Parts: sequence; structure tokens; C-alpha cells
Amino acid sequence: MKQWQMTCATGALLLSVAVAQASPWQALPEQPPIPENNPQSEAKIELGKTLYFDPRLSKNGAISCNSCHNVMAGGEDNRPNSVGVHDARGGRGAPSVWNAAFLSVQFWDGRAESLEAQAVGPITNPVEMAMDDDAAVLARLNQIPGYVELFKAVFPESDPAISMENVAKAIASYERTLITPNSPFDRYVKGEKEALNEQQVRGMETFLNTGCVACHSGANFSGPDLPMGQGFFMKFPTFAGSEYDAKYDLLSDPGRYEVTKADSDKNMWRVPTLRNVALTAPYFHNGKVANLDEAVRVMAKTQLNKDLSAEETADIVAFLNGLTGEFPVQTMPRLPPTPNTTVLPLADK
Repeated sequence: MKQWQMTCATGALLLSVAVAQASPWQALPEQPPIPENNPQSEAKIELGKTLYFDPRLSKNGAISCNSCHNVMAGGEDNRPNSVGVHDARGGRGAPSVWNAAFLSVQFWDGRAESLEAQAVGPITNPVEMAMDDDAAVLARLNQIPGYVELFKAVFPESDPAISMENVAKAIASYERTLITPNSPFDRYVKGEKEALNEQQVRGMETFLNTGCVACHSGANFSGPDLPMGQGFFMKFPTFAGSEYDAKYDLLSDPGRYEVTKADSDKNMWRVPTLRNVALTAPYFHNGKVANLDEAVRVMAKTQLNKDLSAEETADIVAFLNGLTGEFPVQTMPRLPPTPNTTVLPLADK
């Protein structure tokens, strides 16, 4: 499917985005898009949550989805590179799972067209959960009596009930509940003018006037609303040649090019959400920038070719802190047991 690729270097684009959105400021909706082929249900959400927290979906029983996308915190792990089975490391950091349901494609390079496609990818990725293949995943789940019953109850029309498609549907259903509404920004947009302080309002104006909304638009601050599977990508850095290219190793990872092998996709990245961004350091795909102040300076220079003053930077950071929403309470699920035996390998290989 054709992807939406843009450059955020021109004032014309800034104007077109603002017009298309009617207003550059939108509160976060209470519910994300729900695909017709995967309607929500309490039982499916609870099954997905149980799978999300279960380390037995990893080869040696050490890593769960929550290990890298920690819903007890900012939805990631505050590491430059997440730690997989046997301390394996990939080249990119874990994006936050909070509000990921509003993204039209998943992963930094947009290779997954839905939450369902994203949910199962890490399970067999050798540097993440490292299961040998889908068959190994299904065999392990079928060894756990509680999962056999849960899948049958949630997917009574499926034969077999335990399938990778249903694993994906359940986990994605849980992830669609991970929404953080009612941030100070949301309350401000809805008319509570005291929700943002003076500096945050000034930062909001600076964010707009600097041109940041050319990329970080919409209610999720991740670009315009697009159909699921159609990604919104930007070149990073758009203005190559600054000191930041080498300082933060911005060019060595070609981004979406690794997926498409198209030269036009070199250094193209899915635009990330800025919701809860104050909680998700370190920043960028490679986690090279430790604090938000520096990330703002890097983005202004590499994407808009602008050098911000200390005051402008501080104001934008204050505004971004106003995007931290209210996190729904998460309770740990009781994992289905395997009485009198284990499904994990005795040799930790």
C-alpha cells in the first residue's frame, strides 16, 4: 500500500496541515479506531492482557511484551536498546505502547500495518522474545490448560482456537485500551484555560510558530489521520549536515529503507507520537539523546533548520510536559498455571 511521505521543511506544508486539521489543536479521543474484524470484548481484552504479561511467550521464559513496553511506566523501558532473550540487543529503542492504537502503522519503520501485525512480530524475533517459529509458540500455548480454555471461550468460532491470528487479536485488543486522555493540554483545548500554565501556553505557541506541527499534528501529535496500514513518514534528518548527524549517529540506520529497499525511503521514519514524551527518554530511534531539552534542539535544527534560543527550548519542553495524560490503572493478571510440570526448556539456550 502506498505510504504518505512528506518533508516538513516548508511553510506551505505547515499551512496545508493546519487547514486540513481545521485546528492544529485536538484533544485525544476517548476511543481509538477498532477494526471490524477484531471487535473489543472484555474477555478478549483480559486474554490479551494475560498474554502481554506472560514471559512464557519468550523462548527461555524471561521476556514478556511488558518487559520492553512497560505499562506500569511510560509504555517503553527507558533504554537506548531493549534487552531481549540472553541479553540480545537490537539497533532501535522500544516505542511506547501508550496511544499506539492511534498510529496508522507500527514500529519505527512502519513495517506492521496494524496493532495485530505488531503484536506477534517480537515473539519470534531472534533479538527479542526469540521463539523458534509460530509452531513453537502455538505448541507452548497448547501445553497450558488455562490458555486452551481461555482461547476456546474468546474465539468459539475458530478451529483451532489457539492460532497466531487469535494471539494477535487478543493482544491488540488489550493494547487498544492503553489510552492516556485528559492531559493538561486536552483540558486546555476543551476550555479549561488554567490547565496549562503561562510558560506552557507560550511553549504551545512556539511549537506552532516554529513549525513543529508540520509533522507532529493531530490529536496524537503523530501526523494526520490516515487509514490503518497507510503510514505517515518523514525524513530524519531532513536538513543533514549539522553537528548532530555525527554526535547522535543519525544517518547510519537507513530507517524504512530496510523494509522497502527503495532509495526514496532512506532515513525515512514513522512520525512518533508526542503524547507522554516527557516520560519516554532516551529519545529517537536509537536512544542517543538523554533528555528532552536536547531532543527539542536536535529536532528544530535537523527538521526545520532552526536554532532555538534557551527560552524557546524551555517553553517547548514545558508545553510537551503538558501532553502527559492520565494513565488507566493496570493490575497484574494471574497467569494460567502448569500444575506439576513446566513448559519451559530445562536447558536455557
